[in-house]
Amino acid sequence: MNQKAYQVAVPGTIVVAMVAFLSIFFFANADNSFAASSTKKTTAVARTSAVEHTGAQIKQLQDSLKITEAQQALWNNLTQVMMENAKEMDALTKERAENSKTMNAVERMKFHSQITEARLAQQKKLIPPFETFYTGLSDEQKKITDTIFTTGRHGKKKLN
Repeated sequence: MNQKAYQVAVPGTIVVAMVAFLSIFFFANADNSFAASSTKKTTAVARTSAVEHTGAQIKQLQDSLKITEAQQALWNNLTQVMMENAKEMDALTKERAENSKTMNAVERMKFHSQITEARLAQQKKLIPPFETFYTGLSDEQKKITDTIFTTGRHGKKKLN
């Protein structure tokens, strides 16, 4: 019985860890701080939108992977989902910004829960086109993709 629980728990833990990693990689920029900062941010430190961040990530991935013409349709499907997810995250972030001054602690916790649920739904929506795209990559492109997902580096430095 204990071994059976282990067989279920380990794959479940791996899936949760993968979802968390991919969420960070693709959907950063929602303001998820638990406490408001007393210092104001300057315009030089202003955050970019999720759409801008995702666009930059897409460009870096495309440059790193050297997408072929044959892979373009699968790439377009993947990037369309990425951009849809980013737009949704921007809408949630905008909603929070508009309501943050009037939210109490419970409302903030509920909002953070809403963001977490949205990220999970986005991840579930992203995995099928990503898997299809990944399957169509060359061995070298898969190696590059695996390295990017392991290190977060897009060919800026020599990867071990």
